[in-house]
Amino acid sequence: MSSDVEASVFNWPGGARCAASFSFDVDGESGALAALPEARDSFSVMSHQRYGPTVGVRRILEILDRAGVRSTFFVPGLTAGLHPGTVRDIAAAGHEIANHGYAHIRPAGLTVEEQIIELDRGSDAIERATGERPVGYRAPMWDLSWELPKLLADRGFLYDSSLMDDDLPYRLDVGDDGSETLIEVPIQWALDDWEQYCYLPEITELGPIQTSEHAVALWRSELEGIRRYGGCWVLTNHPFLSGRPGRASALEDFIGDVRGMPDVWIASVGEIAAHAMTQQQPPRQLPTLTPPENDLG
Repeated sequence: MSSDVEASVFNWPGGARCAASFSFDVDGESGALAALPEARDSFSVMSHQRYGPTVGVRRILEILDRAGVRSTFFVPGLTAGLHPGTVRDIAAAGHEIANHGYAHIRPAGLTVEEQIIELDRGSDAIERATGERPVGYRAPMWDLSWELPKLLADRGFLYDSSLMDDDLPYRLDVGDDGSETLIEVPIQWALDDWEQYCYLPEITELGPIQTSEHAVALWRSELEGIRRYGGCWVLTNHPFLSGRPGRASALEDFIGDVRGMPDVWIASVGEIAAHAMTQQQPPRQLPTLTPPENDLG
């Protein structure tokens, strides 16, 4: 069944045609350190990253408060340890805080034991800062391993938001018999400010830094597509990028535009996952990369 057909029977609250979420990855210093450990010796690089938790988050919280929008902030454990006051401010403002690993290391490159350490250390750090254990997860660098869905479900997580294979949330069977599931809330690279704004010499040099007009035009076009076909639109912004004044101003205007769309339900990622749990969806099996024997030639 195609995604547009599925969307016609996926019931969003209030009769909305689609869902939208403005989410934020609060990488702070961890994003640069994971990519280039020697970056810790650069005061300039660390200052670029610290802008997120020390300035950008505050500005974004003010924007969300004015708009009356609840969001999800995916926080690495290292960020929670270095900036516990910022994490507490996010929670006090009524937003969801979710797990983004500990040191922002790609799970897909780790052993299962290393993945468990990164996952649990991340949750422990968030719990120390807020008093609550997270129920949502997004893989650092959006690089989910094959083992992590089961690890997440075993630890009581409600959802993951790292995969890119649908326009709708879905229930993933992590136990092979439907008894243990995890909600997946899909994302996609076009809905990420990293590809538009991030430039750090020797760490990420994707191309020219785009204007906010260019970025918002791309995000708006994807939202219009989701409104047409139905589905779930999840934007990912980083406070060290989209918290800068010009970009933050453009983001606030865009949020205001989306709030004026009567067919769009705006919610946190956790709220979307909780709603997906109420839908009558059969769980999906984990995909396989091994074709049937009769297709092997």
